[in-house]
Amino acid sequence: MASTAEIKSRIRSVEDTRKITNAMYLIASTKLRRARNDLDKTRPYFDALQAEIKRIFRTVRDVDSRYFYPPDREPVVEGPYGCLVITADKGLAGAYNQNVIKEAQKLMEEHGDMQLFVVGEYGRHFFTQHHIPIEHTFLYTAQNPTMERAREISSLLLDKYDRGELKKIYIVYTDLKSSVETVARSTRLLPFHRAQFISPTQEKRVRNPFEFYPSVTGVLNNIIPSYLSGFIYSTLIDSFCSEQNARMNAMDAANRNAEELLATLGTQYNRIRQGNITQEITEITAGAKAQKRQRARRKEVKAP
Repeated sequence: MASTAEIKSRIRSVEDTRKITNAMYLIASTKLRRARNDLDKTRPYFDALQAEIKRIFRTVRDVDSRYFYPPDREPVVEGPYGCLVITADKGLAGAYNQNVIKEAQKLMEEHGDMQLFVVGEYGRHFFTQHHIPIEHTFLYTAQNPTMERAREISSLLLDKYDRGELKKIYIVYTDLKSSVETVARSTRLLPFHRAQFISPTQEKRVRNPFEFYPSVTGVLNNIIPSYLSGFIYSTLIDSFCSEQNARMNAMDAANRNAEELLATLGTQYNRIRQGNITQEITEITAGAKAQKRQRARRKEVKAP
């Protein structure tokens, strides 16, 4: 059985760990709130871009663009595919990173000729450790994503797509559906399908057609890079928010476990302490009785 000194030492260790996990919880909650605010500030601009693309398709039906599938079909595209994988820089976030890696591996099994583009130290370390080649790794941290980084990523991917080095591009990220649910998703980034921008309620044509200069295709191709940057930025923010949310949940669970462990250790410490006190009292009482009997025998011996 552990001594009181050992239990007190373990209690201090658990309390120190609880301070760390509580601090990490507070930091993650602050980062989550800040990232959501940044996304809310930029969302109107990219929502407007998406609305303009929808308006183009409502105005002109036979738009020919290399960034979109034909309106009547989705042809089979042969050639190398690209996959942008967004992970975190570190663990301590539950199953956040593992879920992203599993989704990326499933996509790689479906498409053998896949080139990986990785954001996050965890993903870089995993693929390198398992000898999976990485086409390009973005060496900046996955923390605090910015539009500059999103533009750099989209520029690289678009350049490879325009040159025909990639026929399709997918993105694997984590979607924060709610504060208690996150889902690792794989989404096709390029080419787009027109159905993404045309809903049944928006099928009617625009009454006053627009004039496009130099052409409808030119205008659409000019909008796509900005829209793609916004989409990648939103997935970076979404993944970052999901990471912080997963870390908050993990640290909250750690705090609860620490509380339960401290309660158990406190009860164990009190029982051992009470047992020691009882034993000491018993020993003192037995000693006092022994001394009393010894004094009584001495008096009997001295008596005439």
